[in-house]
Amino acid sequence: MLAYCTLAGLLSSIVISGLLFSLDFISKTPPGTFFAVIGSSLGFYDSNTSPYVGLLLHFATGTVAGNLLGQGGIFWNRLVPFGLRRGTVLGVITGISLWLVLFLPLTMYIIQPKLEMFNFSAPNQYVFVIAQHFRGLDMIVVIGSFFFHIVYGIILGLIAGRLIELKPDCSKFV
Repeated sequence: MLAYCTLAGLLSSIVISGLLFSLDFISKTPPGTFFAVIGSSLGFYDSNTSPYVGLLLHFATGTVAGNLLGQGGIFWNRLVPFGLRRGTVLGVITGISLWLVLFLPLTMYIIQPKLEMFNFSAPNQYVFVIAQHFRGLDMIVVIGSFFFHIVYGIILGLIAGRLIELKPDCSKFV
């Protein structure tokens, strides 16, 4: 069960990352701009490195969140995402928890202040342009990310729930 939830977390973060790349296309920003924000906020200012650091951290976070869902199910049977309905509910709870515990504090206290600073004193033109793209969009990012985390949770729950449902020996957890 733990492996299924971890795999579901990775797959869900890949899907959400694809959606975030499509946002770059729609908003006419360079591909990977969202991930470059993460990378540049952590001190990776190079245009060749920053988006990849952010993307890898995004994958890692989604994978760990799926793993934590699986660990919760191991220790408490009510947290086993068995079946599509139960998996979806637990997945959405996981997604919202991830938004509340990790995304919101990091965004409000680290990333947005760094972006504001980069508007006045960026280490290079690449970071300055990224900061300009997000100028004044704080609340749109926060609200939009809430819905992206719900979608992440739905995908996580559907995948984990279906994988666990298909594996006969996992039904003992329910």
